[in-house]
Amino acid sequence: MAISLQGMIERAARLHPQGECLVYQGEVRLWSQVEERVARTAAGLRELSLGEGDRVAILSLNCANYYEALFAVPWAGCCVVPLNSRWALPENEYALTDSGAKVVFFDETFAEQVESLLSDVTTLEKAVYIGDGECPAWAIDLSQMIADNAPAAASVRGDDAMAGIFYTGGTTGFPKGVMQSHRAIWASAVSALPAFGMARDSRYLHAAPMFHMADLAGTMAATLCCSANVILQAFDPAKLLQLIEAVKVTHTLIVPAMVKMVLSHPDAATADVSTLQMIMYGASPMPAATLEQCMTLWPHVKLAQAYGQTELAPIATILPAEDHVRGSELLKSAGRPSAISDIRCVRDDGTDCEQGEPGEILVRGPHTMIGYWNKPDQTASALRDGWVYTGDAGYFNDSGHLFIVDRVKDMVITGGENVFTTEVENAVMGHEAVQDVAVIGIPSEEWGEAVHAIVILKPGMSASEEEIKNHCRGRIAGYKLPKSVSFRTEPMPLSGAGKVLKTELRKPYWDNQDRQIS
Repeated sequence: MAISLQGMIERAARLHPQGECLVYQGEVRLWSQVEERVARTAAGLRELSLGEGDRVAILSLNCANYYEALFAVPWAGCCVVPLNSRWALPENEYALTDSGAKVVFFDETFAEQVESLLSDVTTLEKAVYIGDGECPAWAIDLSQMIADNAPAAASVRGDDAMAGIFYTGGTTGFPKGVMQSHRAIWASAVSALPAFGMARDSRYLHAAPMFHMADLAGTMAATLCCSANVILQAFDPAKLLQLIEAVKVTHTLIVPAMVKMVLSHPDAATADVSTLQMIMYGASPMPAATLEQCMTLWPHVKLAQAYGQTELAPIATILPAEDHVRGSELLKSAGRPSAISDIRCVRDDGTDCEQGEPGEILVRGPHTMIGYWNKPDQTASALRDGWVYTGDAGYFNDSGHLFIVDRVKDMVITGGENVFTTEVENAVMGHEAVQDVAVIGIPSEEWGEAVHAIVILKPGMSASEEEIKNHCRGRIAGYKLPKSVSFRTEPMPLSGAGKVLKTELRKPYWDNQDRQIS
């Protein structure tokens, strides 16, 4: 039998038909109900003359209907294209045109944008409304589609066939559409299950955006375990804490930027999070100081880190709960390769690095991407002999733990020395007054690039540039110390995946330069 996303819904409905599948804004849908709604939605898609492999996009905030759409599209034999809910109109127009999507699911937040997209994107034929309130006259109402169509038999498409196109953040140039197969998404989720520790009675909170591969990993793990999917429409620290208490959430996956915001919220110390068993985190490095703060505030909550990228569907390594020990050097690591991941760190010439020597991280396994949609040259560069060249730099220690030192492109080269910004950020974050920091390279006549720290201070606390620099002395090598520090009060610019957009932070420093080193 083929491995497929739609098969995961059939399996869950067969194993746990009366179990809770979706919990959203006071409504509960059982697995048997969700299976029928998915099958009816798929039938409606087929009525729109969609064929095998046709692309169907989703542009919506998190909701119960989003979860169902993720599975209805492959049930119909089509490929899903989740769109970044933080993108502007031109970015979504590019992704829709590039993917050739014929249909888009959308909610009320994006009604105006989708109406424009229907006019401007020649391949886009229909829009299906999955939001609350009245459906626009120019769109198809999902509830009517479900009512009008009998359940369709699930497509047999699966295994190595493309399940979807997942666009990368697009922080530089045009975003790339990562083609992922049914098998890759399934394999990645299976490899994470032991560390995530989900079971049938678990309640997984979707707090990260559902378009992103990070949350998709949690989605697939919860579906494999027949766990309940509790959905938060958009990330908000106060609402997250309230929902954990009200719905008795047991598991959630949030990126480090979100963890920082939750821990800094006034309600964090008093909220009832007694049911919370596990926080999975990933997508960007977690400062050791933030991990220590979380373990101190909520000692009963286990932590697990998953490192990877969209090209790996998305998990490559896992740092399990047992490795989260206060003061341990392993807190700085990304864990060991998952059961399906083969990983190397290589030099520029392709030879393997020695233990402790940083190099580019390469990954292969059943979870690697098919390639980049419509981008054969970039596919050839990133996918060679079955290995995905991640663009991340890292090294292995003597216990086989992988340490991520930086994105290759985020490395600062100052005076001929390589400085990995994550290491500097960890040093700065150890200062008691620092709430958040981003380290970038800025132009320097003397050094080519200089290490610059952009700092957000905790409310009511103060620190000077010299205090920040002095704090770092002795913690990192002298050439890694910030040459300058600036302070900001507004939050760091984030991508839809919760990663700091360092390209935006660099712009004021590099825009008038003849060249850019980044």
